[in-house]
Amino acid sequence: MSIPLLEYKPSSQNQRVDGYEVPGEDTPYIYRLEDCADQTDITDLIWAAYRQVFSEHVILKSSRQTNLESQLKNRAITVRDFVRGLAKSETFRSLVIDKNSNYRLVDVALKRLLGRSAYNNEETIAWSIKIATLGWGGFVDALVDSEEYSTAFGDNTVPYQRRRYKGRPFNLVTPSYADYWRDREEESRYKWGDINNFRDLARSLSIKMVEFKPVSTENISIPDTTRKTAPTGTPASISTAAGFPFR
Repeated sequence: MSIPLLEYKPSSQNQRVDGYEVPGEDTPYIYRLEDCADQTDITDLIWAAYRQVFSEHVILKSSRQTNLESQLKNRAITVRDFVRGLAKSETFRSLVIDKNSNYRLVDVALKRLLGRSAYNNEETIAWSIKIATLGWGGFVDALVDSEEYSTAFGDNTVPYQRRRYKGRPFNLVTPSYADYWRDREEESRYKWGDINNFRDLARSLSIKMVEFKPVSTENISIPDTTRKTAPTGTPASISTAAGFPFR
């Protein structure tokens, strides 16, 4: 039996009230499946979904989910199911889920799947319990099948950041890992001249202790260095006067 979602009070974020701003360059372009007239439009919609769910940082050829793309192009699945599949993909798991805490995952999922930030810490805690009890797949289903998602996007609209006033879109400012993992990557990175490098080198050295060995002088033979024959030739003078004559 799963734990029901804890109650929390939604705050009055701007996506919950009617807007009065004039549409401009900050107004998001809304991609709907019913607006797609040909395969080019569907391709644009697919890439919009990639940008929203995977973010701009990880849109790579290796990240593509070709099976989901094929089903969406053939209208075998809805945009809602396509987004659900992207969030449950192995690529998303390796790039986002495995590198973050449940609190961070709630923040990322609400921004990318519901197009808004968490209302408060109470909502973050409530959804993090859902991740702990239902797993990531059950948590994604709970968000995508929620009344809020249905009201905001329905079956055939790609999620987007709803009514932002300032700052860039969420998918441009939320990297795959949180500050904790970023700091750990920085700490483990090799840095030239870092004192830790020398500490590691000193710890890796194998030190051999010097063993004291007593030495006996009984059997030591001292060689004879005396001359047996007289020296030949002209003897050298060590007289100061011979080497440095006076005038």
